[in-house]
Amino acid sequence: MQIIDNAKIADALQYPALIDALRRMFIDGCTQPLRHHHGLDPEDEKKGTLLIMPAWQSGGFLGLKTVTVMPENGAKGLPSVQGTYMLFDAVDGRALALMDAGELTIRRTAAASALAASYLVRKDASTMLMVGAGAMAPCLIRAHSAVRDLKEISIWNHRPEKAEKLADDLTREGFSAQVVTNLEDAARHADLISCATLSTEPLIKGEWLKPGAHLDLVGAFTPAMRESNDDAVKIATLFVDTREGGLKEAGDIVQPLQTGVIRESDIQADLYDLCKGTHAGRALDDEITLFKSTGAALEDLAAAILAYEANG
Repeated sequence: MQIIDNAKIADALQYPALIDALRRMFIDGCTQPLRHHHGLDPEDEKKGTLLIMPAWQSGGFLGLKTVTVMPENGAKGLPSVQGTYMLFDAVDGRALALMDAGELTIRRTAAASALAASYLVRKDASTMLMVGAGAMAPCLIRAHSAVRDLKEISIWNHRPEKAEKLADDLTREGFSAQVVTNLEDAARHADLISCATLSTEPLIKGEWLKPGAHLDLVGAFTPAMRESNDDAVKIATLFVDTREGGLKEAGDIVQPLQTGVIRESDIQADLYDLCKGTHAGRALDDEITLFKSTGAALEDLAAAILAYEANG
């Protein structure tokens, strides 16, 4: 059995190749039961969450991811998301590889948002606002930059010092990155807004979204969490990575559904539809689009296979 460390995962999961791998997997499909989602303390989500995500293709590979999400880890200098990924041969059950799930999860999540963006973000988009400055943020910026020519990156974070560090790191990579402190002004200017936070209250308001903007929501992975308000969801054309996850786990979708702000039929398509061409994605230049990602075991499996084959 291979042990594939983070450095090897990072080398294997370059964004153009990873985005293509996800696209192929959404076209081909696999078996992926809805993930197990267990609060370690049901009375306090800040105490942590355990996620268990299996997926397999008959006659191919089987994968199992176990992840812990600890919202308070940032204050301790630790990643909020940690875990392991096991890859098996789905024919004979052999264990093929053990990987750190943190790097794999972050990269596949960013790639899924970029995959959606390839259908939903205007071709001439050049300005991006990154809301959040955790481990997901640089990956989302790099992934989105793989599908659009982003000339200006703005970063907002509730702790400005983290945004400053991220901007400095990205500048050294060649990005034109700057810190912003006025979230509303930055949002009104951005062609693409990507949010990766653990917020339980809306951060982005619909009135801030300019015609043609795209809102990419990556955080808020439980029904109690949220990054956008009702107005944003109401005025946008809605897309999700998977309908099952979006309708059951995403606070940005679940809450407005429960209050009647939107209906299930308002969700236009998921990544299956976009990748298979049954929905064309963005229809108009001035259309406001919203993509809500909750993560899918299919995405993990695609990334794990790519990493395994690159290191085989």
